[in-house]
Parts: sequence; C-alpha cells; structure tokens
Amino acid sequence: MPLTFRKSFRILPGVRLNINKKSWSITTGGGKNSPRYTRSSTGRRTTSMDLPGPFGWRRTTRSRRTSG
Repeated sequence: MPLTFRKSFRILPGVRLNINKKSWSITTGGGKNSPRYTRSSTGRRTTSMDLPGPFGWRRTTRSRRTSG
C-alpha cells in the first residue's frame, strides 16, 4: 500500500488550504446546509454538498489551462 501525503490548513473561518504531493487547492463554504467550492492549482473546480440520508452531491468541472 503506497504512502500518500495530504495536509489541510484552516487559514480563515470557512477557508481551507489543502496541499498534497502534486497540487494544492482552496476550499470555501461548507457551513450548515451550504455547498463547498474548491479550486485546484491544476484547474479543477468542484462544487459539493452533503445531502441528508445516503445521498451526496458533487459536480466537477475542469477548465482548460491556457499557455502563453
């Protein structure tokens, strides 16, 4: 089983900085009954929300990175 590196820091109330081996991301929101918004250094944007019961909701979009 490979070892993984992941660390999360709370930088402000409601804002987290997540760092792993290859990238970092910022997560905001996620209070009671509100969605979480995550933006990654790789260009991925995720909106997620916990729903009651065995259901969860997540929508991920990946934006194209432009070079130039």
